Amino acid sequence: MTQASIESQEQLVNDIKSVIADAEETLSATADQHSEKFNALRARVKARLSDARERLIDAEAAVRHHSKKAARATDDYVHESPWTAMGVAAAVGMLVGIAIGRR
Repeated sequence: MTQASIESQEQLVNDIKSVIADAEETLSATADQHSEKFNALRARVKARLSDARERLIDAEAAVRHHSKKAARATDDYVHESPWTAMGVAAAVGMLVGIAIGRR
């Protein structure tokens, strides 16, 4: 899994957390509504939010696992080939410097 993919998954997890928090806030703000249809809707939304929160926890754990796995693989590679890693880092730094210098 690439770093960009991991970062986009982390962003998705954060966005879903925000949506869940907003939905819970909306439910709390409408707690004084007591019609039968509204209570049924509120119960359905609460159930779906609970399910979404559980799935989010699982997704967050998967992202964390993949991040740690990628970090371990990178660390292993750097320890196995330190000169190659330094060369790649130097080349990337030089390219970034050239790109910034031309602006």
